[in-house]
Amino acid sequence: MRVWQIGSFGVDKLEFTERTTPEPGPGEVLVKIHAISFNYRDLMMVKGTYNPKLKLPRIPCSDGAGEVIATGNGASPWKAGDRVAGIFMQNWIDGPPTPEKTKGALGGDTDGMLAEYVVLNEKGLVEIPNHLSYQEAATLPCAAVTAWNALAAADLKPGATVLIQGTGGVSLFTLQLARLRGARVLGVSSSDEKLERAQELGLDAGLNYKTTPDWARWALDETDGEGVDLIVEVGGVGTLARSLKAVKMGGTIAQVGVLTAGSGAGPTPPEALPVPLILHKQVRLRGIYVGSRQDFVEMNKAVSLGNLRPVGEDFPWTHAREVLARMENGSHFGKLVMSVA
Repeated sequence: MRVWQIGSFGVDKLEFTERTTPEPGPGEVLVKIHAISFNYRDLMMVKGTYNPKLKLPRIPCSDGAGEVIATGNGASPWKAGDRVAGIFMQNWIDGPPTPEKTKGALGGDTDGMLAEYVVLNEKGLVEIPNHLSYQEAATLPCAAVTAWNALAAADLKPGATVLIQGTGGVSLFTLQLARLRGARVLGVSSSDEKLERAQELGLDAGLNYKTTPDWARWALDETDGEGVDLIVEVGGVGTLARSLKAVKMGGTIAQVGVLTAGSGAGPTPPEALPVPLILHKQVRLRGIYVGSRQDFVEMNKAVSLGNLRPVGEDFPWTHAREVLARMENGSHFGKLVMSVA
């Protein structure tokens, strides 16, 4: 089978090569991959900034969807032809996270999905919603489950206000899932064009932070001075200080990303963390790192009932380096997907 693998770090060094097609052992499932989607973590993994001690060679990418081809002994309830996606952390089946459960993340701890065939444990798969294509379903395992759990952390009521940063995968899934919950969604981006596209998905109001840097003040104005109920924080050090100013008293910041870590890029340059605001506002600052298989299953029910369709761009199987370069320059909208052919 053909695979993409990290032989040495660097996007330009990603290797398109061949490996022996695996066979499923007891309790395992062989899946023919039809589509893969990329996360910022995958870019960091390929560049060597996520884990400089990563054991190489390694097949990257945590997210993919495909068709069950064969099963090993005892690998019920799967059968040939089932449409499935892998879960991000193969050991986190249900319940709260533990150090043991959060081991086994695809594309890092173990080989990932950037291959024509993968073998996974029978518990490391979920059935994908019937109305989604393989390309759409491939976007769900990391970004969508992260957004689902970020919303769950705030226990939102209908009419609550959510703020998203940018128009990447997690942010757009947050927008779509928040709308299913009856929430109002505000968004900030450096692109007026992207904000207009987000409004077509249900964004209630948007602000270009390049032309109006003080987006925290804007968020307060949009909420009559109260602040937003939930901010899904994808920036990290470059945005967290301003998020603390924009969130309401008793509100929640779901920290899901580190896109501005150490760089000063994004909606604001790095600022000193205003710890007194955390105390005064009694803010709940919650770290979100994807979720369990059970979270994925429950989210898929909402995706199916709401007829939610992920948003992204599809590329040929041979374009992994080009896709990662597109992710790095931040020009994409939603998810970046490759169809395996």
